[in-house]
Amino acid sequence: MPEPSQPPGPELSEDALIARIEALLADPAHADNPLRDALAGLYRHSAQQRGRLERLVRISDGYHLFERASNESLAQRYDKQLRRIEKIARISDRYQNSLREVSEALKEAALRDPLTGLGNRRFLIERIKEENQRCARGGGGYTLALGDVDRFKMINDRYGHEIGDQTLCEIAACIRRALREYDLCGRWGGEEFLIVLPETRITDAAQVVERVRAEIERIALPTVREPLAVTASFGLTEYRPGESLSDTVNRADVALYRAKAAGRNRIDSV
Repeated sequence: MPEPSQPPGPELSEDALIARIEALLADPAHADNPLRDALAGLYRHSAQQRGRLERLVRISDGYHLFERASNESLAQRYDKQLRRIEKIARISDRYQNSLREVSEALKEAALRDPLTGLGNRRFLIERIKEENQRCARGGGGYTLALGDVDRFKMINDRYGHEIGDQTLCEIAACIRRALREYDLCGRWGGEEFLIVLPETRITDAAQVVERVRAEIERIALPTVREPLAVTASFGLTEYRPGESLSDTVNRADVALYRAKAAGRNRIDSV
């Protein structure tokens, strides 16, 4: 499901916004982001426009000082300077808005898996940390489910990576349909998906994940040879107060391994 919208932060100055964009461009974590080149191009274009604007202002100032300084009153010069500043401010506002939009798009893309559109591992880690903090403040808990596509390597080897990618996208759609509005899901990596069910005990979570498993089981992708049936196995575990994220995930991984060993296309819990 989409991440809940956040309240707008304080308005950034132009210098602060530029510094933020420079930091994003310099961050190696964004080196492969598809929006990075667009942001870099917009940043260079903005710098060129600012340079042109400064040169035009200097030329304009010199011309006006030379031709009209002796004829203009102090009030006239003040009005002209004010209009010029207002025009520059409008231009600057437009560029700030453009940079801000690209910055927000880059941030959003950094938290999304480009293939399935689900949250990526970074998104999931951030949200699970928030859940842990919420549990520490007010008690409660959550159940975590780790899912893995059964025999995914065989799908890739036999039908090709295009069908493999289509399989992952179909599974992502099944997870979205089967989960509740407030549940979290994302692509943990490769053919693994992680589901977080807030304020849900493991017995109730098993019913939700069973809906996910059943949705996936109904997938029948068309191929050249025959329709491709897809299944997935899931490991469930309930968060234990005070434990780390890795402890919870590792326990879910143990349950997932047991589900695989028991014949796949099933749910196990620990």
